[in-house]
Amino acid sequence: MVASGTPAAARAASSAAAAAARAFPLAAITGHGTLKLALLLAAVDPGLGGVVIAGGRGTGKSVLARGLHALLPPIDVIDLGEPGAAGTSGPQHPTALNIDPQRPSDWDAATRTRISELGGDPSGADASALLPTKVIPAPFIQVPLGITEDRLVGSVDVTASLASGQAIFQPGLLAEAHRGVLYVDELNLLDDGITNLLLAAVGSGDNRIEREGLSLSHPCRCLLIATYNPEEGAVRDHLLDRFAMALSANQVLELGQRVEITRSALAHGESSGAFRAQWQEETDGLATQLLLARQWLPDVQISREQIGYLVKEALRGGVEGHRSELYAVRVARAHAALSGRDRVEADDLQVAVRLVIAPRARQLPPPDPDQPLEPPPPQPPQGDQAPEEPDQPDEPDQNEPEDDSEQEEPDEDDNPEDAPPPSIPEEFLLDPEATAIDPDLLLFSAAKSKGGGSGSRAVVFSDSRGRYVKPMLPRGPVKRIAVDATLRAAAPYQKARRLRQPDRLVIVEEGDLRAKQLQRKAGALVIFLVDASGSMALNRMQSAKGAVIRLLTEAYENRDEVALIPFRGEQAEVLLPPTRSITAARRRLETMPCGGGSPLAHGLSQAARVGANALATGDLSQVVVVAITDGRGNVPLSRSLGQPLLEGEEPVDLKEEVKQVASRYRALGIKLLVIDTERKFIGSGMGKDLAEAAGGRYVQLPKASDQAIAAIAMQAVSEL
Repeated sequence: MVASGTPAAARAASSAAAAAARAFPLAAITGHGTLKLALLLAAVDPGLGGVVIAGGRGTGKSVLARGLHALLPPIDVIDLGEPGAAGTSGPQHPTALNIDPQRPSDWDAATRTRISELGGDPSGADASALLPTKVIPAPFIQVPLGITEDRLVGSVDVTASLASGQAIFQPGLLAEAHRGVLYVDELNLLDDGITNLLLAAVGSGDNRIEREGLSLSHPCRCLLIATYNPEEGAVRDHLLDRFAMALSANQVLELGQRVEITRSALAHGESSGAFRAQWQEETDGLATQLLLARQWLPDVQISREQIGYLVKEALRGGVEGHRSELYAVRVARAHAALSGRDRVEADDLQVAVRLVIAPRARQLPPPDPDQPLEPPPPQPPQGDQAPEEPDQPDEPDQNEPEDDSEQEEPDEDDNPEDAPPPSIPEEFLLDPEATAIDPDLLLFSAAKSKGGGSGSRAVVFSDSRGRYVKPMLPRGPVKRIAVDATLRAAAPYQKARRLRQPDRLVIVEEGDLRAKQLQRKAGALVIFLVDASGSMALNRMQSAKGAVIRLLTEAYENRDEVALIPFRGEQAEVLLPPTRSITAARRRLETMPCGGGSPLAHGLSQAARVGANALATGDLSQVVVVAITDGRGNVPLSRSLGQPLLEGEEPVDLKEEVKQVASRYRALGIKLLVIDTERKFIGSGMGKDLAEAAGGRYVQLPKASDQAIAAIAMQAVSEL
């Protein structure tokens, strides 16, 4: 999995072999017929686009991924030998790992140098015959949640650079996963920047590095499998769209099936070898079927009419973009190859629609869980096609002119039976009367209903606190030195610097210094500013109290805090200081006085003070003030602050004073959401004016329930 012929490669190869040996056999997994089929199709065509699996705790997502890896055939790679071994001109520094001897376009400089040393021409047709090769298990690389950008895409090899005096590339996980499986667990919790880099490299099949004096690329063609638990956060829609198939691991099992799962897990834990031997025949059958399907895939044909059918299905489903039909074509061809056919049939098209187009569709029929998908049984490549043809006896009657023209075109074939009319399902799958879609497949719609976010708003960058994510060029004095990146920057120049200062082992200059970019979770502070005056004060306070409790129940994941400031009488008071504790909130909110005047200006001032103090700590990314009021303030700020009205001084314009206080929110970086609870039309439009002065948002909600207030507040945190 790492460079061929290196100690790391030997360790990685043995690790992959051991992992495959310990894997739970895919054939022994109870249920999950649709997921097994999707994984097998992705293994038939690794460039298809990958699979993402959503599911709750303990639904077997990781077991499925590792079970598929155990079926993958080993790969033949070029053996470059040990760095600096006898017979070589010096240390070899491969850029691409797991190099395919049959693809000269993938060969890097180290491989071409090796061919030249062996007396061959790197550009010659027989160059691959000179290269020593060896067989290793297919790589299985898991991307950890805390991975840095350097480890993922690769960086400067400090040791090799010190020895050679030039920048030498050290491959990362993307290079190690080439021609194998790249597995991402908890995709929704992975850093957004890491996810984007990963998907860009896997989608293009090439990892391009432009950093730290390096300018190179290497192939990255791997089978991408990702899993996540929707309860821990949704995945952004554009990320789901980058995968060919998005499925659910949740399934309804009967008592007997759950008992069988438990017995199988216990048997595998007691003796994995004996358990694998029990399922060896079925495992070998799947592995052979997969190997043959990979060989048949290049010969599988799909007609223009069949492609048109898939495009029409995508249009009827209201699918955005063109990825759905592109993925669907490859899935249909892979399913035909897995079934042992050299032409795409109606069943292959239906599988493609079910696995690719249906999860992306916006217009769906009622659910029908009685039609699961299962992997097709092994079949010979050219046999037993005749029994399938009588299933469509009447179809040529509708398209006789097209069928006749199509049979006249393939004059090159000696046997006209080898070119039957394209097999297309009689009815569109997305019609309500047709085969329905499993509701668990609707991951795109589910992500949209949940906001489609993955918690990126709760991340802030710093140079003093947090988790080290990547190095950066310093801007001013360096607070935290990134030692690894600093050494990588200085390594290529050590030979020349030692000539000037031979008494020093490592010479680091100011231009080599790199600072750490630190990242930490920092949620939002939601300050509820509630008008506790007037006849509707009790209803507003009860709704605000319920909203506070609702937000606190979800505050842990995003590290959000909640505060409550009611204003009544002459002043506003901080009834609940910023907190994430539900217990403290309930204790503080037991007594909520109501009635009296409406000191709106003082309430806005108090909320701004609490918000500014919270932002100054650096633990929060943003502050949102949710003002629940009818916009009718009748107490001037001077009276709330205890400042007497001087003789001859004109009364303050309350509306202008409130707008002036709200206008300061922009400079403080505080966002304002005004929820207008007035049941009648307010001629003055004070609520709207207040929101406009602060550059915030205005919502009219006469019946402001706790659920509605909490939902609007969380939406404001994401959008304002």
